[in-house]
Amino acid sequence: MTGATGPAVILVGPPGSGKSTVGALLAARLGLTLRDTDADIERTTGRTIPEIFVDDGEARFRELEAAAVREAVTTHHGVVSLGGGAITNAGTRALLTGLPVVFLDVALGEAIKRVGLDTARPLLAVNPRQQWRSLMEARRPLYTEVARATVHTEERTPEEVAEAILDALELKTA
Repeated sequence: MTGATGPAVILVGPPGSGKSTVGALLAARLGLTLRDTDADIERTTGRTIPEIFVDDGEARFRELEAAAVREAVTTHHGVVSLGGGAITNAGTRALLTGLPVVFLDVALGEAIKRVGLDTARPLLAVNPRQQWRSLMEARRPLYTEVARATVHTEERTPEEVAEAILDALELKTA
């Protein structure tokens, strides 16, 4: 299935939920391409996300992120992976309304195994376990607000998660 009028799938979720890994598998299965908005930001600015946070602050990063999401969602017809905090922007949530958004839900223990405790993720730099819990407490309602489907990722391989997404959205593979 091609997303002729927009993305075929948009993945949201916290750090460690598998958005990048699963997104690549979905894109391959659907015969489409993957667009990662964090990678878009790094490519257009020539800086890493941690550098942007340190040099310009979180507010500036969120502006860049909102623009990257808007560009990806309005121009890309494949699979789109959004950064974990993209849904904190009200305009982004409005933009996602009615689109094939999937929330990849993951438990703390599994997320920590995947991203590690010594991460370059700016919002998890200090006390990552507590930060992750706090982020999820604040963001879970936003993820569920924008999601057409929620797929739990713990105790599943990336391939199993991709299959669950295809089933949830009733998508046919290429």
